[in-house]
Amino acid sequence: MPPANRLLSALPSKDRRRFLSGCESVGLAFGDVLTEPGDPIRHVYFPTQSFISLVMPVSGHSGLEVGLVGDEGMLGISLSLGVDRSSFHAVVQGEGMALRLDAARFCHELALSSALQGILKHYIAVVLGQLAQTAACARFHVVEARLARWLLMSGDRAHSPTFHVTHEFLAYMLGVRRVGVTKAASSLQARGLIGYRRGDVTIVDRPALESVCCGCYAADNTVYAKVMG
Repeated sequence: MPPANRLLSALPSKDRRRFLSGCESVGLAFGDVLTEPGDPIRHVYFPTQSFISLVMPVSGHSGLEVGLVGDEGMLGISLSLGVDRSSFHAVVQGEGMALRLDAARFCHELALSSALQGILKHYIAVVLGQLAQTAACARFHVVEARLARWLLMSGDRAHSPTFHVTHEFLAYMLGVRRVGVTKAASSLQARGLIGYRRGDVTIVDRPALESVCCGCYAADNTVYAKVMG
């Protein structure tokens, strides 16, 4: 059966079978740290049910989330460019399963498969666009709109309207004070857009949440669809 990861599902069946033969299925737990900036990349991860936050540390601050990787992507893409060191603090935001492959085996498979090379080149273009979109979003958009975007992105990757997150973690992800996240989340909840109970968020009214969200959410999805096909 094809894996539940869109990058690997796009491979020709022969290449996919060979690639999967070297993978192991692993469970990722909420809060697991997979890489730190400057760490050697020992494994690549292809989420199937889980999703991973990419956080850029900032001197004097806790950091800022610049990317979110779910079953549409992979962690460790820089290996395809010959860079074997991580640039991000990568932490599991949504627990679940992922396919993991040793870095050396990944590079070997990459050399064997022109199809994989082509798919990952396109994915790199998507990642660059999303990084730029996130930078602009953090600079110009209010916390409530950014929170709505993050909740929609997380719901997409969780494949569920309900997922686990705390206000403290959201503040860390969005690079704002906890009081700012609490105020924005309370506003969304008071209007019936989301529900929040003991760390579990539920998207109650998705169309309304999309109307509150900034245009960056739709822009990200459009870029992925156009580039990945």
